[in-house]
Amino acid sequence: MPLLSLQDVHRSFGVAHALDGLSLDVDEGQILAILGPSGSGKSTLLRLIAGLENADSGRILFDGRDMAGVPPHTRGFGLMFQDYCLFPHLGVQQNVEFGLRMQHMGADKRRQRAAEVLRLVRMADFAGRDVHTLSGGEQQRVALARSLAPAPRLLMLDEPLGALDASLRVSLLAELGDILREVGVTVIYVTHDHAEAMTIATRIALVDAGKVLQAGSPDNLIRTPASARVASFLRLGALVPGHLRFTDGAPRIATPIGVIAVPRRLRPDAKVEESGVLLVRAAACSLEPTRDKVETRARLISRLVHPQGSTLRIGIIGNAGNEYAMDVNVATAGGAESAWDPGKVRPVWIDPNLCEVLPAEN
Repeated sequence: MPLLSLQDVHRSFGVAHALDGLSLDVDEGQILAILGPSGSGKSTLLRLIAGLENADSGRILFDGRDMAGVPPHTRGFGLMFQDYCLFPHLGVQQNVEFGLRMQHMGADKRRQRAAEVLRLVRMADFAGRDVHTLSGGEQQRVALARSLAPAPRLLMLDEPLGALDASLRVSLLAELGDILREVGVTVIYVTHDHAEAMTIATRIALVDAGKVLQAGSPDNLIRTPASARVASFLRLGALVPGHLRFTDGAPRIATPIGVIAVPRRLRPDAKVEESGVLLVRAAACSLEPTRDKVETRARLISRLVHPQGSTLRIGIIGNAGNEYAMDVNVATAGGAESAWDPGKVRPVWIDPNLCEVLPAEN
């Protein structure tokens, strides 16, 4: 039985459906990332689990118990917001002890537990400091220590790194993951950043328009996206509309960039003579022809430099002149960076065996 189970949960604000029949299970010890764009219902979901709001319908079960009517302070859940919500009139130690006071824990045990979690988050030397003297990263650690101090069975983090600058976010992300895994607490981690979710989570639920589009391990989502919508949000490659059909007994998809044979990447439930979307991953594009590849055209949109090498953003050009953007690593594409000039149109070749057909909707 899952530790937390959300069953057909609905929540509306006027005519706006924040959650529209959302169902999701969370196993004990799991780090689940709720990933989705702004307005997808992520924070509303967290507030319903915490008991800060009530669902219009559906059930939220924790350890088999229906949470309807259970006050937030008796649920025993930890909740950490993006702005940390530290008490400015209390020092670091007193902030961490706050939840323990609510549990009526004795003074000696409070100090012992606060010292323990401050060591865990590498903030033991800051116990006597005022919180307004701390940097953003230090405040984030104190807020995490305060959330962990009461030993919650479920810890919820709402965009915990969102208030930090990009460089600090990267450096703290791996450390945060290490801390959460060391504690072993069940975690729900809300974010709009797919790279952040892929780094920290053991399982990801991709949410949009109040529904779960797909849930699975990070590797599962990357390797087998359930729809074009999922592939688009995860930026897995260029998405080209097409129509499935049989030619010479083999399934092919006719697209604006050519007819692509994808027998080994066709979904088991796919039907011929139906609309679909061709996912062209970066690895499928090459600057050099081979016999089995399909020739098309692409334009250099921009050049992005990543730690692993030079990455080109190209637009694959369809027969109507429209472009389907994607990033291609020049080294793995078998060409040289000098082969591309900004705005220049040049041939590229697509390997059908590295493409797949997805349903247009989910």
